[in-house]
Amino acid sequence: MASPWRRTFTVNILDFRHFGSAMPPRKLIIDTDPGIDDAMAILFAAASPDIHLVGLTTIFGNVTTATATRNALFLAERAGACIPVSHGADAPLAIDPHPVADFVHGREGFGTVSVSPPRGAASPLSAARHLVEACRADPGAVTLCAIGPLTNLALALELDPGIRDTVADVIVMGGSIRAGGNVTPHAEANIWHDPHAAARVFQAGWPLTMVGLDVTEKILCHRAEFAALAGRASNLGGFLDEAAQFYFDYYERDVGLTGCHLHDPTAIIAAIRPDLFDFETMPVDVGLDGERIAETRPAGEKAGPNTRCALGVDAGAVKNLFFETIAEAPTPRTLAGSAGA
Repeated sequence: MASPWRRTFTVNILDFRHFGSAMPPRKLIIDTDPGIDDAMAILFAAASPDIHLVGLTTIFGNVTTATATRNALFLAERAGACIPVSHGADAPLAIDPHPVADFVHGREGFGTVSVSPPRGAASPLSAARHLVEACRADPGAVTLCAIGPLTNLALALELDPGIRDTVADVIVMGGSIRAGGNVTPHAEANIWHDPHAAARVFQAGWPLTMVGLDVTEKILCHRAEFAALAGRASNLGGFLDEAAQFYFDYYERDVGLTGCHLHDPTAIIAAIRPDLFDFETMPVDVGLDGERIAETRPAGEKAGPNTRCALGVDAGAVKNLFFETIAEAPTPRTLAGSAGA
């Protein structure tokens, strides 16, 4: 009998594009709180010929964890992705939960788009166990890309410290070194939702890359670009265009921009196209109290493991890769039935 985290509920016809490729696609698990830009990231990963999306784990932040799990199942089925989805932590490690960001992503996570009940069910494994077992089953091959708060990664480290050696690397969408915050003057949202988990992740000593506001705020997308994507790819692009209207409204109303930043997809793209980024390596400290709680900053004289921090980006190339990959994705066919059928 297969391990539970390998259970699937769809046929991923996107995988057939990898046959005959000189380079195997990068195996990726996305830890996520979908979320409009999470949806962009997940659908990009499912569509990319350079990524083998092997799982989704869910977390609170943009929505509750329960809603995140439902949304992740929905997105996997929408993309025809043959992957397990595991439910993650429902609350931060040490602070009271913050309210979900419904004013950014809508009450259900995808703006005003209604989500039909997914056919599949979540894996019986917790998100932390899923991460540990996936890395243990394929040592040195699986990249963890966290595009939400970092609670699940911290719990995976607690469950099995050996994941430091079995994971290929870890990419975090969160924080900033020079750009400040987007929920307070100092804190970025994903770190702010669980700064204590973030501190554990940054101090773990595994291969860690931070893709934060220093680069994601340099990438601006516009309504017309999503409308054009919908015209080229009615399934994935049409869904993203409809969901993104709420996101654009938030940016215009509350941020003063006639466009939206490409936060979460940028972290996924950094996994496969690091050549599009400029990095600096440094120890990173996470603020745990006071007005600077959740700030990510160079550790200075403090000893600690290094983090590779993205500080520059070819914004045009990243944006073009995002839109072209989704536009060129084949329309998936899903298999009737549910997980474990």
